[in-house]
Amino acid sequence: MKILLVIDQFDQGNNGTTISARRFAQALAADGNEVRVAAAGKPARGKYPMPEIHFLPVADSIIRSQGMVFAKPDRCVLEQAIAWADVVHFMMPFALSRVGLRIAKEMGKPVTAAFHVQPENITSTIHLGKNKKANELLYEWFRDDFYNEFTHIHCPSPFIAGQLKEHGYQAKLHIISNGVSDEFYPRVRQKEPELAHKFVILMIGRYSEEKRQDVLIEAVKRSVHSHRIQLILAGQGPKERSLRWQGRSLRYPPIMGFFDTERLCELMAMSDLYVHAADVEIEAIACLEAVASGLVPVIADSPLSATSQFALDHRSLFEAGNVDDLAERIDSVSYTHLTLPTIYSVEISGVAVTIKKKNKTGNRAASPCKNKQYNREKTHTL
Repeated sequence: MKILLVIDQFDQGNNGTTISARRFAQALAADGNEVRVAAAGKPARGKYPMPEIHFLPVADSIIRSQGMVFAKPDRCVLEQAIAWADVVHFMMPFALSRVGLRIAKEMGKPVTAAFHVQPENITSTIHLGKNKKANELLYEWFRDDFYNEFTHIHCPSPFIAGQLKEHGYQAKLHIISNGVSDEFYPRVRQKEPELAHKFVILMIGRYSEEKRQDVLIEAVKRSVHSHRIQLILAGQGPKERSLRWQGRSLRYPPIMGFFDTERLCELMAMSDLYVHAADVEIEAIACLEAVASGLVPVIADSPLSATSQFALDHRSLFEAGNVDDLAERIDSVSYTHLTLPTIYSVEISGVAVTIKKKNKTGNRAASPCKNKQYNREKTHTL
């Protein structure tokens, strides 16, 4: 089958949607399909290139600092691309996809869509993430002007499928995880000198308002083991300067930057804990990758995030935005890591995987959970 993916950005794997699209294309091709892409960027084999949209300097700077570009639809090129395809799959609800959808309908081509853009991700950029009216308007705009034109929509998580049902989306919703690349698996790697003898906490995500790295930094400050903790904040985005400023008073200031997949795998192998503090997530591939790599997660239990589905029980959850609750979770894990041997269990796709860490004596013990204020039993599997 000839499948055309329509997405604003495909060249750089620096955001969850693009990473998902690239893996999706590879999987479809491996299954015997011919896959091509219509996206912004440079010409390449199997790609119909589009020009980029340039906004006012301030807006353009914010968008690009998060590793994102938007494609300006070239109708002539889109017509060629869609004429070639047997089916067209749209991954974002913006100008490129809207023009492409009209052309596909004119040509009578079968179409499907995916929901990868959570309205709160957009409104948070302009500090309106908690404005219910603004988010409702975006859900309605996406629904009425784009998604209700489809009979089938891919949803990466039960959470976002529930949001679409709640907001009146009419299509049949298919809940399919974006999954994890084979590159992510438990590794054994000695810590580099910069990380040696430290308790290393990793978080991956854009430096943006809704990802809440600020909560993690403050929680580390309040941890009883703050003098031993090294934060690694992998990502890029408009809040980088403010996060560096906030973290300057830590004993070990955060290591920050955008890392390729190979380096991320190395960092995961040298980390002791993964924290995902984001308030807004459709799925959070980064957290899933960390779990697949053998890291114990501590996740914000936010009503606007799907990531809590990766928590095996309440010990891997903290109340979203609650610095003290996160600090207590960190202390419960770092205490056992720094003073006692530990044993953790995580669950991936319904299969229990035991990850064991030994102290010098080789004994093992369970990580305690001391939190009494926020102790809801909550178990999820993928």
